[in-house]
Amino acid sequence: MPEVPHGVTTGDALLKVLSALGNPHRMRIVAALLENRNYVSALAREIGMGRPLLHMHLQRLEAAGLVTGTRELAEDGRTMKYYDVTPFVYELTPHVIARAAATLTGTGDGPGDDTADRTAGRPDRGAQEDAEEEAK
Repeated sequence: MPEVPHGVTTGDALLKVLSALGNPHRMRIVAALLENRNYVSALAREIGMGRPLLHMHLQRLEAAGLVTGTRELAEDGRTMKYYDVTPFVYELTPHVIARAAATLTGTGDGPGDDTADRTAGRPDRGAQEDAEEEAK
């Protein structure tokens, strides 16, 4: 797979990529798709994950630009969405992070700021308790 040159990355884009790769399931998905492109049901069987959860992780990886999904017509007439790894290269140095940090548009505490990833591994709690902790 050819590597694409890294370019100027905004802080928001870099956070999206790092957040997507900061989950062990998503790292395993990228590794599996590197071997060969696949559709959700087959990939779910290959890595031992339920389809709904896999689909959610694939959406996250696709939103970060790390995988690409394409719809294709199968021999039986069904439409299948195949996923493949998108070539990427990211160089992380203190200077790259500093440049990216200067372009951040959010504060990191609003909607869409990956609250689900920050609460992963915690016991299930109500939204009110999460909001109170986030406010501290």
